[in-house]
Order: sequence, then C-alpha cells, then structure tokens
Amino acid sequence: MRHCSKIFFLILCLGACITSKAQNTQKLVAAKHNDYGLVYTLPKTHLRIEVVAEQTIKKAGPYYNYAKKYLGTEDVIIENSQSWTLKGIRVTSYGIPEKGNEYLMQFKSGATPFMMVNEDGLPLSINCENVIVPTFEEQKGSPLTKSLLDDNGYATALSGELLASGSLAKQAETAANIIYKIRESRSNYAIGEADQMPPDGESLKLVLEELKKQEEALMALFLGTTQTATDVKTIDYTPKGDSNSEVLLRISDFNGITNKDDLSGEPVYITVKTITKGEIPLDEKGLEKQLPKGAVMYKIPGKAQISISHNGEEWFNDVFDIAQFGVDYGLNPTLFTDKKAPSYVKFHPSTGGIMEIGPMENGQSIQETKKAGISGIFD
Repeated sequence: MRHCSKIFFLILCLGACITSKAQNTQKLVAAKHNDYGLVYTLPKTHLRIEVVAEQTIKKAGPYYNYAKKYLGTEDVIIENSQSWTLKGIRVTSYGIPEKGNEYLMQFKSGATPFMMVNEDGLPLSINCENVIVPTFEEQKGSPLTKSLLDDNGYATALSGELLASGSLAKQAETAANIIYKIRESRSNYAIGEADQMPPDGESLKLVLEELKKQEEALMALFLGTTQTATDVKTIDYTPKGDSNSEVLLRISDFNGITNKDDLSGEPVYITVKTITKGEIPLDEKGLEKQLPKGAVMYKIPGKAQISISHNGEEWFNDVFDIAQFGVDYGLNPTLFTDKKAPSYVKFHPSTGGIMEIGPMENGQSIQETKKAGISGIFD
C-alpha cells in the first residue's frame, strides 16, 4: 500500500425518470484505534451511457385498398412492419476504485482530521461533512401501446349488415357508411340537435367519447395502426485511450438495442479524443514539484472529448475530465492538522480532482492557503 493521501468520489447525473440509486457516505476519523491512519483508494473514471430506443410496429388494416375510394385518403399503412430507432443518448461520469491505487493517509498521534468516503471507499472530503452525493435516476422504458386491430377491438362498432357482407369490397363500403353516420351523430350531439339529447353535460361527454372510439376503431380498418414502445439500456464504458469510431452497441430492427457483436443491427460508434493530459505542477524553475512528505494523494485528471454517432448522425458530444488520463499528486498533510488554521478539501465526484479547498476558519483567505504549500492545484 503506497504511503500518501486522499481523494474523491461522487456520481454525476442527469434526471430523467424513475428508479434512483442512492449513495451512502461514511465518516472516517484518524484515531488511536487505527493508528491515526486512514486508508482510501483513488478512482478510475467510468462513463455511464444510457441509450433510449423506440420500437415501431405498423399494422395494415384489411380495407387499406379502399381508403382512397371511400374515405378520400391515401395516407394509409399498406403492409405490416417492425423497426427500432435510436431516440436519445445521455452520458454521465462516475468513479470506481482503481485496483492497486490504494493509499494510507498517516497522521501523528493526537491528530483529529477526518475523511468522508462513499460506499466504495472513495474519498469525498477531508475535514468537511457537508458533501453532496447525487443520485442517478434511471430512465425506464414504456410498454407497447395497443392496436385497435388486436383482439377484434373494432367489433363493437360493426353492424350486422357489415358482418353479413360477403366480399371485402362490400365490407369496406359498409364500414365507410357507418363512419359517416357516426360523424353525423357526433355533429348533431355537439350542436344539440340530436333526437334524444343526454340529460346533462357529463352524460353528453360520455356519449361523444364513445362515438369517437367507434369511429377510430373503424378508421383503423382502413388506415391501419402504429404501435410504439421504448427500451432503455445502460452501458458501462471505461475510456482507456484515444479511440476512433469504436462500436459501442447496435440497434436492430428485430432485437432493439443489442451488443456490439450482434451483426443484425446497425452500429452505434463512440469516439474518444484526448484533449489534455493531467500533468504534475511545476515550480518557479519550471521543474516538476516534489511530493510533500506523507502527501495526501489526489488526481490531476486529463480531459477527453466523447462523441457518439449512429447512421452518420452525431447523437452526443461533450468533454469529460478523465482520471486515468491524468496523474496522481499530493497535498501537504499538515494542511489538515494545523491547530491554528486547519484546511478542508472536497474532491470531484468522478475524477478524484480537487473541487474546493480552503481554510476551515474565516480568518484565513484562499490566497493565504495557497501560501501554505498547495499552490499549483489552483492553476
């Protein structure tokens, strides 16, 4: 276990729906029982890629060939089909413990600093309990909508004359006549000229709704129906270096969101491009600074541009701080044990970088804290 100090974690999120995963925090105190040493792990940045796809099922009605003749429209479904299309992508970063990157933050006997860590043992702060650990709200898919052509749902609107009709053409003509009669009835009820008007407004509303349902059911016999459903899948992706158009997953007309090896689907590509790499701070002479003795280790992350595309269209493009594209560095541990003016630090959720640092007492400014030996982390 390497000797040094601490860093980070939390979880970045975008809101969108239903199931939330809370993160627990724990307070670790340097005390006699642990020899005044706190063990923690620096993070590796992962990307949580949430993909939303929509399924569309189109069903042709039995009278589609007669829609223009009897209803005056050619906007009809003429054959059954199924397809899946990409609807949205969101990407958030989060940290996981990096195997082999554990540290021991060792203090002298009698020191009382404390560290807040998350449920994975990743440090969130030192000498500060006011840490916020957001939840990640997972989107959920929606079930397939119903078709008016399923289970003979239109049967309640059919007349005995239509059911007795011999040919398909005669059935279509009869169905069209019923549609026009329903429309006439709806109009008469709406303007108050029906032979028997309902006794009150609520009853009238119910009658109009029922007539509308009957019309829609019969229209489906000509126009067909379109059903939709959505599916959401979350993929964990670990940036390891620059990558150009790597297949992330696929979208299949038959299977929806599938893995990258399912050749029945069209590929969704991810591209990772390093923008900057984290570097050790330099001193006044332009040389790399030496680690303070017993340094409290943290990350100076790099930056990478992440883009995701499908069928020639870019669906996502943003810049992320990436822990593994950076370097480990350290703070002077005396910052947190100074009896006159101890400091606090908060670490960035997904990278292990310093998010906020300063004195615990109002009498000391950030600039004075920089003079205490941590200049460079603000640069």
